[in-house]
Amino acid sequence: MNQRKGLVMREIRMDEMAQSIELLNYVFQMSLSIKKDRKYVSEKSRQFHVGHALGWFDGDQLVSQILSLPFQVNVFGECYEMGGITAIGTYPEYSKKGLMDQLIKKTLIIMRQEGRYISYLFPFSIPYYRKKGWEIICDIVEFQVKDTQFPHYAEVSGKMRRVETLSEEVISVYERYASRTHGVMIRNSIAWNEKFHEDYWEEKFVDTNVQLQAAVYYDENDIPQGYLFYRIMEENFYIDEIVYLQEEARKGLWNFVSAHKSMVYNAYGKTAGNEPVAFLLEDSEIIQKVSPYFMARIVDVEKFLERFPFDEPNFHIQLKITDRLAEWNNGIYEITSNDWKVKVKKIDEGNEKSDILVMMSIQTLTTMILGYKRPKYLEKIERLKGKSEIITVLEDIIPVGIPTFIDYF
Repeated sequence: MNQRKGLVMREIRMDEMAQSIELLNYVFQMSLSIKKDRKYVSEKSRQFHVGHALGWFDGDQLVSQILSLPFQVNVFGECYEMGGITAIGTYPEYSKKGLMDQLIKKTLIIMRQEGRYISYLFPFSIPYYRKKGWEIICDIVEFQVKDTQFPHYAEVSGKMRRVETLSEEVISVYERYASRTHGVMIRNSIAWNEKFHEDYWEEKFVDTNVQLQAAVYYDENDIPQGYLFYRIMEENFYIDEIVYLQEEARKGLWNFVSAHKSMVYNAYGKTAGNEPVAFLLEDSEIIQKVSPYFMARIVDVEKFLERFPFDEPNFHIQLKITDRLAEWNNGIYEITSNDWKVKVKKIDEGNEKSDILVMMSIQTLTTMILGYKRPKYLEKIERLKGKSEIITVLEDIIPVGIPTFIDYF
C-alpha cells in the first residue's frame, strides 16, 4: 500500500510561510507568531528566497518540511560550498511514511547539482541523522569561570575597544580567522544573520532585552587581532563568541572580562570543543562541559575527494563506500596521487584490489576525512575495514586537525 498516496512534494511558497512557522511551533513546542515575531519571520522569508524550502503537502496543508541554505566552509584550507540543513519537521501523524527520507534525498540532489559537495546540520537527534548519512564532526565546550578565577595578564601591550557587533573590525578578524581555521564557516550575509538569530532565541527564552555587545582587541600597531560577543545580565558575564588570532589577543580579551570583576560573579561561555579553555587559565579548576555539536555528510564522494588537500604527494588507495540515501555515492573509488596531482575514479565492482581496499559507510568517511576521528581509531571500533598497512596509508594522507565550528543555523 502506498503510504504517501494523496501527498505531494514541492517547493514551499512564500505565501505558505505561516504554515511553515506553525509546523516548527508544533514539532519543537515553540510559540512563534507571524505578527509578533516579525524579526525572525522576516529573516526566514529571506532564507526561503536564497535557499531551497521543500515540503510535503496533504492538499493545501504543509505536513513535512526541510530548508537548505547556501554556505561555505574551510576544509584544511580549501573553500567548499556547503549546504546547511535546518527547519526540519514532520507532524507526528505523518511520520513513518518515509517523507523526510524523500525530502532529504531531493535536497541532496539539489546540493549536488549546485556544487555543494558537503552538508552540515545541528542535530535534534544524533541517531536519527546518522541513519540519514550524517556524522559528528566537532564538539562544543560550555564553561563557567568564577570571578575569583578570572585571569589577569600583566604584559599585554594592546588595548580593548567596545564596537558595534557588525563593525568592520569584527568582520576583518573573523575573515582572517576563517581563512586559517579548519572546519569553520566562511560567513556570508546569511551566516552573519543566523549568528545573531541565536542571540534572538536566547533573549526570547530568558525573557530579557539585554543586547549583545562586542569588544575588539587591538595590538600595539592598532590592528584588530581578536573580539568577543558578550552580554552582562543578572550579575553574570555571558560570552557568546570569542575569537582571537594570537596569544596576546586571547590574553587581552580575558583581561577585558576580568575588568568586569566588580560587576559580576561568574563568566559563562561557549566555544569550539577543541579550545583548551581550562588548560589556558591559571586556575584550571573551572566547570566545563564538552558535548557533540554539529554533524556533516559528504554529498558527492567523487567531487569532494577530487578537491581534498591530501597530505602526501604520492599514494594509491581504493575506498568502498556505502550510502543508504544517496545511492550515487555507493561504489569503489580509486584515488591516485602523483606529485600532488590527485585523480579520483569510480571503478566497477570486480576491479577492486583487496590489498589496497578500505571499506566504510558515508558517515565514517565524513568524520574521518574531516579529521574528527582518525583512521586507526575507526579501525579499532570496527567502523572501517581493510589491511592494517593500508589504513596506515590513510593515517598518512589525511591532514591532522579536528574541525572547529562556532556557528549555528
